[in-house]
Amino acid sequence: MERTFEALLVNQCAPTLTGMKPASLFRYQGRVPGEARRLAECWARQLAPRGLTLRVLKTCRVTGACMLLLYREDWLRRILAERSNRRFLEQQGYPADVDLPQLLERLSERLCLEQDYPHEIGLFLGYPLEDVVGFIENRGRNYTFCGYWKAYGDPAAARRRFAQYRRCTEMCSRRFRQGATILELIAA
Repeated sequence: MERTFEALLVNQCAPTLTGMKPASLFRYQGRVPGEARRLAECWARQLAPRGLTLRVLKTCRVTGACMLLLYREDWLRRILAERSNRRFLEQQGYPADVDLPQLLERLSERLCLEQDYPHEIGLFLGYPLEDVVGFIENRGRNYTFCGYWKAYGDPAAARRRFAQYRRCTEMCSRRFRQGATILELIAA
């Protein structure tokens, strides 16, 4: 079965589409050069009136594949403005007192420069700071629960959160397969 842009958007971003999560990340490679970027731009225009922003963070020069971030701007801005999150981002080389577009630009630069994902990307995806820091300090080991990401705090809380995300994704994917449009899946 072919993985269309729309199917990936639903499958990888359902918790963000429905308002359960501030942001989601996914990769798409079109069949022809430039297709991924064109589809992203088209969907960005359709999603914007619904309070969602779709941004290309990185494009592979070789394959044309795009790394895309779908986010709820107000929610993400609030998360990244929290004092502890700001301090952490400054320690990771992000400039102080800049707005969300500048933070995303810096993240995009780091995605292009880093061999691996920059670990602070978790904050941009709505992961708790405790889990982002725990992952870095433990080098991905010693987690308390593993699901959508590796959690380092309360395992029961992580289990509940991940179960909600899984149910949301299953429900949205089922509705999409049955003919619901992406715009119909979006929570205001």
